[in-house]
Amino acid sequence: MQTFVSQNKPPVVFFATLSLWVAAWALPAIADASDERQQAAAAMRVLDAWHGEQPEMVERTLHLVCWTPSDREFPSDDQARLTRMMRHIQNFYRTEMERLGLGARTFNLAYDDARNLILHRIIGAHATEHYAVDSGQEIRVECLPTLRAAGIEPNNETILILCNLATWDEQNLTFTHKSPYYAGGSFRGGTAWQLDSPELDPRNLKLKQPIIRDGQYGRISLGQHNSIFIGGVAHELGHALGLPHCKQRPDEAVRGTALMGSGNRTYGDELRGDGRGSFLTLAHALRLASHPQFSGSIKGLKQTASATLEDVKIEAHGTAIQVSGIVQGTPPVYAVVAYFDPEGGGDYNATTATAVPAADGTFTLSCAALPPGTPGELRLFPLHVNGSAAGQMSSTQFRDSYKVNSDGTPDLTAIQAASQLQPVINAMLLKDVNQAKQLAADITLPKAAAIATRLIQAVNHTQSPAEFDGDDDTVPLSGFRTEAVSIGWGAPAYDRVPEASMVLNSGGELFETGIYAHAPASHVYHLNGKWQSLSGTAGLASGHPGSVQFEIQGDGKTLWKSATVKSGTVDFEVSLKAVQQLELLTHTTDDGASADWGLWLEPTLNR
Repeated sequence: MQTFVSQNKPPVVFFATLSLWVAAWALPAIADASDERQQAAAAMRVLDAWHGEQPEMVERTLHLVCWTPSDREFPSDDQARLTRMMRHIQNFYRTEMERLGLGARTFNLAYDDARNLILHRIIGAHATEHYAVDSGQEIRVECLPTLRAAGIEPNNETILILCNLATWDEQNLTFTHKSPYYAGGSFRGGTAWQLDSPELDPRNLKLKQPIIRDGQYGRISLGQHNSIFIGGVAHELGHALGLPHCKQRPDEAVRGTALMGSGNRTYGDELRGDGRGSFLTLAHALRLASHPQFSGSIKGLKQTASATLEDVKIEAHGTAIQVSGIVQGTPPVYAVVAYFDPEGGGDYNATTATAVPAADGTFTLSCAALPPGTPGELRLFPLHVNGSAAGQMSSTQFRDSYKVNSDGTPDLTAIQAASQLQPVINAMLLKDVNQAKQLAADITLPKAAAIATRLIQAVNHTQSPAEFDGDDDTVPLSGFRTEAVSIGWGAPAYDRVPEASMVLNSGGELFETGIYAHAPASHVYHLNGKWQSLSGTAGLASGHPGSVQFEIQGDGKTLWKSATVKSGTVDFEVSLKAVQQLELLTHTTDDGASADWGLWLEPTLNR
């Protein structure tokens, strides 16, 4: 991927989005509905043309599972209620797709000959006390035999498992639950988990009374309670269909809350006059347009998609980032979706921009919903006509980090450096060191050149800090041998991260040296009192939204400890006078070890 970056300021280019931090007196622009419908029409021309050639039309359906632990009966009369609920959600998706110009498309439901919604009822192997929020996979495994006996292969279909792990007291108006509520999937198949309870009925969405006591949300109306959990079904179903999180841009906020952001809590709010409700962003509607559930076609379902980006330019225009380039794909690409994801908050606060490539593959998109003073990550997803999005988040081909200055203008220095480094990284991934050296000679940015040198050279960790016999007064700690090392995931790595991106990237900046420390991690070094201090920076690897706490110990005593780090970086400097043994500790926090890619960045020993 060849990327060119510029910091063009004048003239300012005005796009459909405004800065996230609009002055309080200013009214945000409204998303241009005509532009959205033009993009939708252009995308549909590509989709219809491809599916029209040798079509493979098949009606795929969403399969509903009602699961209960062994000591509980299913909620009474649930079939009619769940039919109303699923039709309500089905109509929400259909209405949003049609509003955006993509046609009255939605997911399909399975009915029996009497037009009753088909519910696959499964009784769990254990009593209620055995299960918890994290029991989703165990529950799914319990469902597999019944589904397969019905001719459904769960790995190749979209499944919604409604778990009977909620307790509703109709007399006292109290509610608690311990149900799984998460999901994952793609255009080929997926699974969503959510709870079921007898008071969850779209008929109740409009009710401001009675007020109930929800164990998680406190005193809320029965209508709001239904918004949260029926909206939760709609939201998790979106994940099962392959949709990631995103929030509404300021210009989209007039429509309400994005379903795949916090829209699971606002679903149906408009029925009570409590708000504007939830909506689908164009970015997600475009993704759904090619999903077999929505397109009615399985053409290319098993085909592995691939895409290339060429002549990519990432430019700063005022407070906006503009991305342009040429995209080509197999099968064809009908749209490009960009996620601009500020650090912190996982991907819930990512905003989106979209473009439909011209016949020659050229596209341009932009976004100005960039919080000032916050680093972020740009992710590009080419959407293929068979439903695939080749630029998955795990791929480095379509990811770049940026910063936003306090005045709201983008800082694209890291993208510029990463662009020059990418050919070197590609050569290193192929283990072609000679080619990498040749390519490194073309790098013009000093920071990128220094990083390339670190990536190419084989670090020889033969000396401990105590054995150092050089003349330098400041030396990178990452070049020394550890006395003991343990990390939470993967293999130890120094001056790089153990993934295809290779580069140490945190808080929108690239770093030359560092230590990979996925929590929980410990790196022990023998000093023998030879060093006066240690200084550097610590943070999470970009694209890994975990949370960690960093600690430095000398001879078993804490010399420095950070607060919990979820975004950005923290600097440290500690005295090592007379310290014999140094230990760098990276701790997990209350949310567990998932995505806890801690980094000790440019840790430097000073004499």
